[in-house]
Amino acid sequence: MSLWVDKYRPGSLGRLDFHREQAAQLRNLVQCGDFPHLLVYGPSGAGKKTRIMCLLRELYGAGVEKLRIEHQSITAPSKKKIEISTIASNYHLEVNPSDAGNNDRVVIQELLKTVAQSQQLETSTQRDFKVVLLTEVDKLTKDAQHALRRTMEKYMATCRLILCCNSVSKIIGPIQSRCLAVRVPAPSIEDICHVLSSVCKKEGLTLPPELAQRLAEKSGRNLRKALLMCESCRVQQYPFTADQDIPEMDWEVYLRETANAIVGQQTPQR
Repeated sequence: MSLWVDKYRPGSLGRLDFHREQAAQLRNLVQCGDFPHLLVYGPSGAGKKTRIMCLLRELYGAGVEKLRIEHQSITAPSKKKIEISTIASNYHLEVNPSDAGNNDRVVIQELLKTVAQSQQLETSTQRDFKVVLLTEVDKLTKDAQHALRRTMEKYMATCRLILCCNSVSKIIGPIQSRCLAVRVPAPSIEDICHVLSSVCKKEGLTLPPELAQRLAEKSGRNLRKALLMCESCRVQQYPFTADQDIPEMDWEVYLRETANAIVGQQTPQR
């Protein structure tokens, strides 16, 4: 049994619920043939990863959804072994290099080198390049970013990069200038209400418009968070009521209680 946020995730650009004009532009980008490096950025829960996966499906077909988790061991120049987990299909590789901490530069260089030098399995029906999806690139060290810039130039013929992050403010200019920037804005309150109502309808549930509005506002325009809260409300109480309590995330409750404890009594004994 999967969460609603995964169960109803759109699988193609044509099925996206909002920013449809942007989806049409991405489809045109795929069809034009000259596919560039991409820098996809926007707030959490805006749909960046969903759009990237839809774009990959447009590029390679359904085979891109046959994913496997791979654990790779990379040896740093200091002889230290770096363990990193990746998600891969026959056509793309997804990795978060910042998981390796200060060794992110080595991870980027070795993984991109391996992917760029490997051959496509179905060259007759597929593109002549593979895609590497790097997430949270705004958390990379400056050394890693400069290494990434050099690697982008070296393996452009056989490898395309899709960089995903929340903000471009921490990404060096040379990387930004080598990518086509795609900003994914947060969905509007109306967009989130529409998605929540649509998902509940597919589940055979009736969602009061007032509750949908409260969920959308409390989520901070984060669609993933809104769907998770809506599913929590379903577990807590159904039929829905317009004024029912919306459960908070456990980490939010913990942080608030911790902050209150710190503010409430600032003594050595505490």
